[in-house]
Amino acid sequence: MELTEAAHADAVAAGRAVIADPDLAERWQGEHPENTPRPELFYAPGTEDYTDHPFLRTS
Repeated sequence: MELTEAAHADAVAAGRAVIADPDLAERWQGEHPENTPRPELFYAPGTEDYTDHPFLRTS
C-alpha cells in the first residue's frame, strides 16, 4: 500500500497471497500475518481453497 501511496509504484501484484487471503489489503494495512497458501490446491477442481480461508478478525 505504501508503494502506491508514495508514488513508488503504479500497481503492486499480489499473486499467490491473494488466493489464501480474502482480505489481503486489510492484512497489509494493519501489518497482520497472511494465511498460508496451499499450492497443492491452486489448480484443483471445486471450491476448496477458494472459499475456506479465514478472514482477519478485527474485534
